[in-house]
Amino acid sequence: MNEMILKKPVPKFLREVNVVITILARDITLFFKSPGMLIMSLAMPLVMMGMLGGSLSENMAGGLGFNYNQYMLIGMLVNMLFMTTASGVSSLVEDRVTDFTQEMMISPISRYSIVIGKILGSSFGAILGMFGTILVGLTMGISLSIGQYLLILLLAPLMCLSAGAMAMIIIGLVKSNKMANMAVMLITMPQMFLSGAIIPINHSSGILYVLSRLMPMTYCLDLTRAVVYSGTKDYTNVVLFNPFISIIVISSLTIVFLVIGTFFFARSEKNR
Repeated sequence: MNEMILKKPVPKFLREVNVVITILARDITLFFKSPGMLIMSLAMPLVMMGMLGGSLSENMAGGLGFNYNQYMLIGMLVNMLFMTTASGVSSLVEDRVTDFTQEMMISPISRYSIVIGKILGSSFGAILGMFGTILVGLTMGISLSIGQYLLILLLAPLMCLSAGAMAMIIIGLVKSNKMANMAVMLITMPQMFLSGAIIPINHSSGILYVLSRLMPMTYCLDLTRAVVYSGTKDYTNVVLFNPFISIIVISSLTIVFLVIGTFFFARSEKNR
């Protein structure tokens, strides 16, 4: 009887949760062992906010009708969540090369547990990177209220999930780690400029208008600004869409990207 109790199988749900936690813990450990990620979390906002953002603030912000520095800070916070999470998820390609993913694939676990664990692990570094952006903002004299920072932190998991799901499309199609990193940069850098992270897109038209509306970060940024600026006089100047529309678009794109990306990822492992 005791042997039967000891051999009782672990419930499937708990097994999947254990997989997610294991991959999350592994990525957190790797993050702290990689000083380059910590340096990037300070270098990127310093370059973008200090140089490009500073120049824009001095030369064009006067006629916008709202505080451009705060607008830019929110944009860079969401941008850091997007870029860091997407870059972290792209390391699945490296895990494929070292056969780490192959070992997981032969286990009786859901492929979605592997992907979600990886996205959560990458999100940890992304959220820590937010504090680097906040620090750079403070050195430039740019800040938000504690309540506004908490609202952004509350939305951070949704932003990271959206970015990670988007990156999964690349993981399933690219075989080289170097190519994966380049592909992630190609899909995240344009979004930084065309989604309104630094440059307002209220009056975009033509192809720029179409591209901005196709980018997930546009809706993540707009939702974040809608929450942060809610009840203020600047709301109508900085928010493009109804927040419910942004939530629907973000959720829909995340589900579609996650399903398609996980399918391609699992198929690429089977074909090895």
